[in-house]
Amino acid sequence: MTGPDHPSAALIGAVAVLERAIAYLLGNLALVTPEALARPTPCDHWDLYDLLDHLDDSLSALHEAIDVGCVGCAPPASSIEAIRSRAGETIIGLVRGRATHLLGAWANTRGAPPVRVNDEPTTAALVAGAGAIEVTVHGWDVSRACGATRPIPASLADELLDLSVLLIRGQDRPARFGRPVAVPSSAVPGDRLVAFLGRQPS
Repeated sequence: MTGPDHPSAALIGAVAVLERAIAYLLGNLALVTPEALARPTPCDHWDLYDLLDHLDDSLSALHEAIDVGCVGCAPPASSIEAIRSRAGETIIGLVRGRATHLLGAWANTRGAPPVRVNDEPTTAALVAGAGAIEVTVHGWDVSRACGATRPIPASLADELLDLSVLLIRGQDRPARFGRPVAVPSSAVPGDRLVAFLGRQPS
């Protein structure tokens, strides 16, 4: 049964994928040190600080989607600078806290209504799926910027690759994602995912 207090099977599945994406991101955030913030990332023209700043915005939008049902419709409760100024919060702690709170918000959802993105209605399940792609690939970016190799778990990468093929359109490239990178047919799922999203796996 689905309804206002009964999430659909699609939403339950999408939230489970988002939870795994956030867990992967949190593991990679543990690698970040203040000294690493100036390092380059796989994202063109972004250092690690810029990437974390973008991640904070993305996580905030995902929280807004499940909290108020509309991305970009509610004024932010506080700006990144205001939050950072409290108790000397750093961008690292800020993103880690945002990811943890987002995990709780989506895990406790009860039959979310449609979400409006750019004033167009879409399902909460699609928003969660798109968010999982964003969170995972940027989690991978964080790992690479820190000089570590933390591959995306194969089962998560497989699911996100299927979602990416459905959700990512031509107009998303090269603005949101780079053009796909060719990889061998024998490449592991994580490498195939990041290559599809415009990253060079090796």
